[in-house]
Amino acid sequence: MNIYLIRHGRQNSKLCNVDVELSPEGREQADLVGKRLQTYHIDAVYSSQLIRAKETADIINKYLNKPRVIEERIQEANFGAMTGMTNEAIDEKYGDYLAQRSTMTTDMTYPDGENCQMVYERAKAGLDDIVKDSLEKGYENICIVTHGGVLRALVTGIMGAPYKNWLAVGRQIENCSISQLLYDEKSKTYHVERFNDFAHFENEDRLLRKHFGSGFFKKK
Repeated sequence: MNIYLIRHGRQNSKLCNVDVELSPEGREQADLVGKRLQTYHIDAVYSSQLIRAKETADIINKYLNKPRVIEERIQEANFGAMTGMTNEAIDEKYGDYLAQRSTMTTDMTYPDGENCQMVYERAKAGLDDIVKDSLEKGYENICIVTHGGVLRALVTGIMGAPYKNWLAVGRQIENCSISQLLYDEKSKTYHVERFNDFAHFENEDRLLRKHFGSGFFKKK
C-alpha cells in the first residue's frame, strides 16, 4: 500500500504551533498538491485534528472526493512552553537550549513538551491503525495530511536512525510537499520511497518556505 504523507499548508500565524487556519498562500499550496494527487488513485484522506491540517486535507479532497478521517495521534509535536511564542521570544528565552539541541547529541524534549521518540511512538501507533483500517477496507493508496515534526519523527523511526538525529531529516520540509511510504503487507514493514517532493511548486517559487522565514529557520 502507498501512503502519501503531506505536510499541511502554510498557516496564518508565525507564532509557534498555534491552532489556526491556513494563510492565502497555504490554500494555494493545498490546491496545487490536490490537483497533483488527482492522478494518484487515492482511496481515502486522513488528517490530524489541527485546523491547518484539516483545512489542507479538505482542500485536497475537493479534487479527490474520498472518505475523510481524523486521527489525533498524527498531530504536530508538542512544543511545550514554546507554544504561542514568537521566534524572537524563543531565541531570547531558549537560545541556549536551541544551540544545544542543534548539536544532536541527545534526543532533547522541548521545554515541558515532547522529543522525537515521544512523537514517533504516538504517531507510529496512529499510522499503524490507519494502515490496518485501510487494508481492511481494501485501500491501495491513502493520503495523510500531517506536520513537519511528525514527518521527521516517522522517517527517523522507520529508518532506525537514532532519535537524536531527527533534525537531520529535512532542514526545510516544504508545506504541502509529498513524502511517500510503502507498506509491505507480507513483511509488515514500512519503506521510505520519497521525501519532501515539491515539484508541483516548480513554477511557484514564491510559495516556498524560504520566502517566509518559517519556524526556527529565519529569512536571511
